[in-house]
Amino acid sequence: MTRSFLAAALAVLPALPLAAQESEIAAADVENRDGTSIGTVTVTSQPSGHALVILALTDIPEGDHAVHLHETGDCSAEDFSSAGGHIAGDAQHGIGVEGGPHPGDLPNVVVGDDGVVNVAFFNPLIEMSQLFDEDGAAFIMHSDGDDYVSQPAGAAGDRIACGVFRREAQ
Repeated sequence: MTRSFLAAALAVLPALPLAAQESEIAAADVENRDGTSIGTVTVTSQPSGHALVILALTDIPEGDHAVHLHETGDCSAEDFSSAGGHIAGDAQHGIGVEGGPHPGDLPNVVVGDDGVVNVAFFNPLIEMSQLFDEDGAAFIMHSDGDDYVSQPAGAAGDRIACGVFRREAQ
């Protein structure tokens, strides 16, 4: 009898609000190959588990460009190869392949003749711990669009911009 009374009492208690989940923010100042600052990229965790990715870039060549999150927070090489490959986990590259995409695969951006990129999208696969691991992570923009199937990086061309993520205060 005590057990059923307790169950009934718990059933009528009002739902208690859960504490708001605090977001984590990763921010990167992005530079082109000349070392010129061209904007910022932020990745913000959300209570849903989907990260919000915001690109705010200028002086980008017109056309389609692949954008990815790379496994190493290092933009020191002239060709940005020091950023390593995509944040991949156990996945294949590309939305168009079985076993894909990588957590670091993002949609292509299309840049007009004004050279501006202002876009926001969600990434349900990236985890903030992947951006803040021991060797960090980087944002990379490529010279061409990602074909979403070629391994390991979508035949996206040269790396033309790079930014190292840092933990940002809220």
